[in-house]
Amino acid sequence: MEASESPFSAEHFERIDESADEAFYEAPRLVTHIDDGAIAAAGRLYAELLPPDDDVLDLMSSWVSHLPDDFRVRRLVGLGMNAEELAANPRLSSFVVHNLNREPVLPFADEEFGGCIVTVSVQYLTRPVEVFREVRRVLRPGASFIVTFSNRCFPTKAVAVWRALGDRDHAKLVGAYFELSGGWTGLEARDCSPREDGYSDPLYAVLARRAAAEATNQP
Repeated sequence: MEASESPFSAEHFERIDESADEAFYEAPRLVTHIDDGAIAAAGRLYAELLPPDDDVLDLMSSWVSHLPDDFRVRRLVGLGMNAEELAANPRLSSFVVHNLNREPVLPFADEEFGGCIVTVSVQYLTRPVEVFREVRRVLRPGASFIVTFSNRCFPTKAVAVWRALGDRDHAKLVGAYFELSGGWTGLEARDCSPREDGYSDPLYAVLARRAAAEATNQP
């Protein structure tokens, strides 16, 4: 999948609240942003697609990483906005506090990870294509990048294009981020919403694998 010309303008990534993200995330929020059914669905997807006993990047992380308790990793690195939340996450091997909207370059080496996840946070990225390019850089060829989202968000910090779209078009939007960043293969969207009786939050995923080095068209 080669990089494409962007159809987006700066207005697509404007937010209702343009104050510093550090101020918004200063107070820890030790709560989950999707319910138990959706959390379990995310965990099943991650366990299916991520390699066990490998190095995984939990991007836009918090105090919960949504991996099943019995899914073993060699190293789980969290990158997020609140040090107290990240320190409270028992699954993380290490973490870094980093504002992707200010600096989309990831503080990691090329091909450092065997997988990457973003859980119910992609709607807050103001420079998503740059971030997706960086994720591609730090993944090994063939490694999966899995983006999950629901119908919940902090609306004042979600970007305008996200707020204007519904669930199906959110999947198309995340797919566009993959296409515009280039160097991915196997792009697909999934509806992972729990099917049990009773209400549960919906859960959707868009994912792809980093293409082999010789197939990657660096922008």
